[in-house]
Amino acid sequence: MHIDTAVAIVTGGNRGFGRHLVAQLVERGAKVYAAARKPESVDVPGALPLRIDLNDPDSVTAAAQVATDVTLLINNAGISTRTNLLDGDLDQARLDMETNFFGPLGMTRAFAPVIERNGGGAILNVLSVLSWYHPPQLSAYSAAKAASWAMTNASRLQLEPRGIQVAGLYVAYMDTDMAADVPPDQKSDPALIARKTLDELAAGATEILGDDLTRSVKSGLSAPPTP
Repeated sequence: MHIDTAVAIVTGGNRGFGRHLVAQLVERGAKVYAAARKPESVDVPGALPLRIDLNDPDSVTAAAQVATDVTLLINNAGISTRTNLLDGDLDQARLDMETNFFGPLGMTRAFAPVIERNGGGAILNVLSVLSWYHPPQLSAYSAAKAASWAMTNASRLQLEPRGIQVAGLYVAYMDTDMAADVPPDQKSDPALIARKTLDELAAGATEILGDDLTRSVKSGLSAPPTP
């Protein structure tokens, strides 16, 4: 993936980790559509604001008809309702799944044909260490990210023959609004994670592990489940 000649679309490109990705892509020479529910909130110089609401399929379809030159899709936008699957609000659990799984899936279905028509490129799904570790208090979010891990692997097998590299970023806490209540010493610098992610994506990586905690959890997947 040649970042300097890419035409990228980044969901959730107006804030947090997505904004760092947008800014660094622009710095590296890419053309960048910064997608957000409120495109007027995009403030990165050089980025092109584009309206996308992951829970509004019509907005995704419309965006694919506007951004017809995309070669790199970054599925970054997401939420965490902090819902327990067993006794939390079921509508909130559905919202986690709709936004964090069906949202990226809808983007992939809409933009994979666009990327293929443009000669190939890449799709990056921003996932989480919670794809593999599932604390009860975040179990709805974890279930959605685990589903997105499966979607990432399945779509890689389908899209590789069509010239599309599919990669997943797995990372623990970053210093963004979503982790505002986490102690600073437990959070990574999102700018550094963005740089590492783009470097590894450009090198052809399909699985990017953002920090030591994520690497440790991944290495333990073969262990028996704990109570």
